[in-house]
Amino acid sequence: MIDYSEGSGKQYHVGVGQGDVGRYVILPGDPKRCAKIAAYFDEPRLVADSREFVTYTGYLDGVMVSVTSTGIGGPSASIAMEELTAVGADTFIRVGTCGGMDLNVKSGDLVIATGAVRMEGTSKEYAPIEFPAVATLDVINALAEGAQIIEAPYHTGIVQCKDAFYGQHRPETLPNGADLLRKWDAWVQLGCLASEMESAALFVVASYLRVRCGTVLLTVANQERAKAGLPNPQVHDTDKAIRAAIEAIRILIREDEKQ
Repeated sequence: MIDYSEGSGKQYHVGVGQGDVGRYVILPGDPKRCAKIAAYFDEPRLVADSREFVTYTGYLDGVMVSVTSTGIGGPSASIAMEELTAVGADTFIRVGTCGGMDLNVKSGDLVIATGAVRMEGTSKEYAPIEFPAVATLDVINALAEGAQIIEAPYHTGIVQCKDAFYGQHRPETLPNGADLLRKWDAWVQLGCLASEMESAALFVVASYLRVRCGTVLLTVANQERAKAGLPNPQVHDTDKAIRAAIEAIRILIREDEKQ
C-alpha cells in the first residue's frame, strides 16, 4: 500500500502514530465532543487534529486511554478504526446519539447496541450482507454495568444504521421514499430500539480487524413516540453516555488486568 503520509510515521487521516493512543479508545462522532470526554481523563493532552478526526490521550486508573472523533457516518468511522488499530488500539466504544424507534425508548435514555441493521454502505465493502454486525459481548456487559453505576436508564438491543439522515426524517420527500418507509416499518416491527449511523460499520470492521467494539447512545428523541402521541421532549446532553463509557473502560481495564 502507498505510504500517503510520506514517511512521517503518522496515520494519513487521523494523524496519530505509535505511542500516541492507548489501547482503549472512545469514538464520538462530533469533534467538539472530544474535549468534553477527555476532561474525564487524568493528564489529557491533544495529540492530533486532522480533518474530522480530533484525538486526545490521557489516563484512567493509570492506563493510557484515548478519544478520537469519527465525523458522521460509516466511511470516516471505519477509517478511524483502521488507523487507530494500526497504531495499537484494540478496544473501541462509540459514544453518540440516536433517534428512538421502540416506544419504550424515551428521550434521555441510553441505548447499548448488541447489534446493528446494516442499512448503510461501508460494511458491504468489508463483508457480504449475510454477515451480522454485532458488538463484543464483554464491551456490551461493561457498558450495561457502567450505565447501572451512574444510575442511567438504558436499553440493550438492535439499532438500525443508515447513511442518509434525512432518509429517516423526511423519507416521503425522497425518490426512494416508499422503500425507506417499508423498511422502517419492518425494523420497528422487528424490535429495533433506535436509529443511528455508525455502529454497523464499526462492528463489521471490528470483526475483520479482530478488535473489540461496543456502542452507547443518548436518545435525543423518538419519532415513533411522537407519532403515538406520547411525551417526546428533545434531550441533547451526552454526559450520561460519556460517563457510562468511562465506567465501562474502567471495568474492562480491571478485567483485562486479571487476565
